[in-house]
Amino acid sequence: MTAPRLLSGGNPQIPKGEGDAPVQAYIAAMPEWKQRIGRAIDDLVMGSVPGVRKAVKWNTPFYGAPDREGWFLAFHCFDRYVKLTFFRGTSLDPVPPGPSKQQGVRYLDIREEDGIDAPRLAAWIRQASALPGEKL
Repeated sequence: MTAPRLLSGGNPQIPKGEGDAPVQAYIAAMPEWKQRIGRAIDDLVMGSVPGVRKAVKWNTPFYGAPDREGWFLAFHCFDRYVKLTFFRGTSLDPVPPGPSKQQGVRYLDIREEDGIDAPRLAAWIRQASALPGEKL
């Protein structure tokens, strides 16, 4: 089996698919320290949202609440950080720091040296999963 190709910023090229397997393939292909960040995000989502739905679309893992359509969170690799997308981020308390040109969307960039504020991220994940999902 051929290893997934890394696109710009070290983002793994993973075939589109629903379920945990494509997300795990994406995380396994994330380079270096980014893989640790991806695993931590996935673990926090799994621990915060029982029954969470998962998919990979556009070479990006997506997470959705088990009882509703749409997606509440996604992440993507860039050169110097992993970018989390909260599709209804302006409704979270406190609002994640990264602004967006898309209405309602907020970002959180996690750099290698930053680490993860697990309690804060878990709180945002729980809040986001209770909001209407973004249909993509």
